[in-house]
Amino acid sequence: MPSLAASCRLRCRSVLRGFRDRPACALGLLAIAIHLYASGGYGYFRDELYFIVCGEHPDWGYVDQPPLVPLIAAAMHRWFAPSLVMLRLPSALAHGATIALTGETARLLGGGRWAQAVAALAVLCGGVYLATGTILITDMLQALSWVFCGYALVRILRDGEERWWLPLGVVAGVALLSKYMIGFWLVALAVGLVATQPRRVLLRPGPYVAALIAGVIVLPNVLWQAAHGWPFLEIGRVGATEKNLVLSPVEFFRAELREINGTSMPLALAGLAAFAFWRRFAALRGFAIAALVLFAAMLPLHAKPYYPAGAYPLWFAGGAVALEAWIAALALRTAYAVAIAANGLLVAPFVLPVLPVERFAAYQSWLGATPHPMEHEQVGRLSQYYADMFGWPHLAALVGQVYQSLSPEEQAKAVFLGDNYGEAAAVDVLGTPWHLPPAISGNNQYFLWGPRGHDGSVVIRLGRTREELLQAYASVEAVGVYEDPWAIPDETGRTLWLCRGRKVPLTVAWPNFRRYR
Repeated sequence: MPSLAASCRLRCRSVLRGFRDRPACALGLLAIAIHLYASGGYGYFRDELYFIVCGEHPDWGYVDQPPLVPLIAAAMHRWFAPSLVMLRLPSALAHGATIALTGETARLLGGGRWAQAVAALAVLCGGVYLATGTILITDMLQALSWVFCGYALVRILRDGEERWWLPLGVVAGVALLSKYMIGFWLVALAVGLVATQPRRVLLRPGPYVAALIAGVIVLPNVLWQAAHGWPFLEIGRVGATEKNLVLSPVEFFRAELREINGTSMPLALAGLAAFAFWRRFAALRGFAIAALVLFAAMLPLHAKPYYPAGAYPLWFAGGAVALEAWIAALALRTAYAVAIAANGLLVAPFVLPVLPVERFAAYQSWLGATPHPMEHEQVGRLSQYYADMFGWPHLAALVGQVYQSLSPEEQAKAVFLGDNYGEAAAVDVLGTPWHLPPAISGNNQYFLWGPRGHDGSVVIRLGRTREELLQAYASVEAVGVYEDPWAIPDETGRTLWLCRGRKVPLTVAWPNFRRYR
């Protein structure tokens, strides 16, 4: 029998051969390692705090998102708090899996090792994918689920493997429970299917079984939305008409370059061209039509530039296979892969919090880069992505100091009223050392939870002016100033007020607090 050392050597050689034949798997593991190193930087992201609080109130839905990610956030926080690395581990794993599946899609399309590696490298080095792999947000499963839909359709349309309709339905349903955005991709793929020759698969039960499975999985959430008056439609309307910046097609394309790593765009364009015109991909021309449908829907809805990012891994895979076939020179292939990696290293500090914030600001200034807003809000020295990781512990501590200064009688009545879910969630999640009462807010899901039994006798309030607050309260006292040089400008430099004697009880006035956005 072979010795233990010999067995280990054989196992290691087998693993190395596997990485050589499927390099995307190695890149996926590298991505996970990078995220584990970087995820502990800075602090909680605004939405992470909010998702933790939502998940601690388990339900089939929430005003502004489906239930899956909040439930994951609450579970990871309960098991591993205060570790940011563990909170964000699901996102890191999802990014690693997306990289591996992108390479596998390239292999399925006929690509060799270079095609698999360069397609995976584009996902590894794309800024939007690094960002969604670093923090726990509703986008964490989007790219993975979108590329899986493409992978399954290749199996079905080109190889005739009808059994793949079942996992496609399951993945689509689970993805809809994490974010509704995949609905645009499913519709776009359906239009592409109807408009091309493989439409004959619609004569068989597979696609309808897949749709039924996805529908059953997401049905409880749909019923929740219906029971609460479809609040997500209001969120979408406000985003499209008031919140998101309006970009022209040219501006949107420029923003796409920033989001996915500009050196990878030729790979995506090559993929779209190959799906549209290359005879080798004749059965998959629907993918090119799906791209047109997707962007035709995104532009008039004033979508944020990262919304269609989930579709790019499929295009990367197709483009990598095409370029491998069209470009014979190994030197050119190598140079292009190096260019993608080099650009990824250049932009990595903008999405991976690996540098102390002062050093990052100096790096950003050295490059001459400025934060690009995606909403009608002022940006400061940092992008909204980074700025939303700063200030929350300070706010909770400041509220805690005010709360501790109150008499026991007033503490029993006191509540923190936040203008938005970020402020309220920061106090709810990070206020534990001071045993703070629940925070309340009229923003999104917090509105549905109401004033939580508080009548407004004692309210700790951030922002507004004394004159404004005196219209609602008998007395208003300034008790501190919340400041953080790295936070969003709209959040910092605001006065913390202690308000007493609300003239109209919160329980009566609460409908006026609703703010869905």
